Amino acid sequence: MKAANNNNLCPICETNPALPDHHPFCSARCADVDLGRWLKGNYVIPGDKAEVPESDPDDAF
Repeated sequence: MKAANNNNLCPICETNPALPDHHPFCSARCADVDLGRWLKGNYVIPGDKAEVPESDPDDAF
């Protein structure tokens, strides 16, 4: 992952300045690219995986 930039450039394309309507991105396209990266799991928080307890559907209510 790249370090935060202090020059107000879009973190995706790094060529266009960030615009108020899409901050911190320069466009809706760059915002969508970032969202896609999150949804695909490209961005992760380092650490051990959390254990997800198995649940019995009959115990839901």
